Amino acid sequence: MLDRAMTQMRAWRCHAFGDCHALQIESLPVPAAGDGELLVDVRAFAPGFPDMLMVQGLYQLKPPLPFTPCAEFSGVVAAIGNGVRGFAIGEPVMGVVRFGAAAERVVIRADDCMHLPSTLDFAHGAAYLIAAKTAYVGLVVRGGLGAGETLLVHGASGGVGLAAVELGKLLGATVIAAASGPAKLAAVAARGADHLIDYQDGSWRQRVKELTAGRGADVIYDPVGGDVFDESLHCIATFGRLLVIGFASGRIPQAPVNLALIKQISIIGVRAGEYGRQFPAGGAAVNAALADYAQRAQILPLVQRRLPFSGLVEAFDALAARQVIGRVVIEAACAPG
Repeated sequence: MLDRAMTQMRAWRCHAFGDCHALQIESLPVPAAGDGELLVDVRAFAPGFPDMLMVQGLYQLKPPLPFTPCAEFSGVVAAIGNGVRGFAIGEPVMGVVRFGAAAERVVIRADDCMHLPSTLDFAHGAAYLIAAKTAYVGLVVRGGLGAGETLLVHGASGGVGLAAVELGKLLGATVIAAASGPAKLAAVAARGADHLIDYQDGSWRQRVKELTAGRGADVIYDPVGGDVFDESLHCIATFGRLLVIGFASGRIPQAPVNLALIKQISIIGVRAGEYGRQFPAGGAAVNAALADYAQRAQILPLVQRRLPFSGLVEAFDALAARQVIGRVVIEAACAPG
């Protein structure tokens, strides 16, 4: 009989959409790598807000039940499917699946996997790709942010926000970063933001106008939605681009198109993963750029908390309570060997 580590694995499972506290750890057969796929021993995975929404049944993708949540992970290659080139058994990698990463092992398309840069440990590798890719596709591919422009980053202390702050500075923009409270603002300041706005101070849109001599921001990066989106329409520059990243506030806003007409602004949806699925060549170019940024340590995730495999529900609770600065990572999901 083969050892359990070779035939069975632990995985978090969602049997019904709703309360994340209903998630449970189960033993499942280890999946096999098919053509064009890798089997990866997971060393860390990073639960995010979209993963929590998926468990709650509030995300645009509803997997068939039961399913294993979480998208982003790092680990080492355990098996290689037919037709895969460029990977070797035992190599450290990082990757993104649509769901299934909250397990000791995961199968992934080789095209969705990248070698782990030497600048990142497994925890940081698990927290890198989604945030950095969202920032890159948003600011470069969709938003066309240029040197000398002003970028306003909402929710700047979260994983996707911090990546946008760092990338904005690399692109030569003046970065205004908005978050709530001194601890979150301190983390944002450490990533190089030029100006800080505390939502708790009140009318932040007026502060944006003051910082831009009345023009408003050229590009606004908004993973929050709700009231933040509504107010952003009143502090965006003529010909500005408002990037819709997500709706962490819980409310999907409605855009009055007369404002878009008057100010000649663009409201642009950003789905970084879908961009690569729709345009594989473009997705490969994005991945190459992200690998370079990581290897040069120019965009690095902030890992605030590291939890054991049993800590997924605790991580979701912290995300729901808006307690996380940067990312929370689940470590040591799979023992080596």
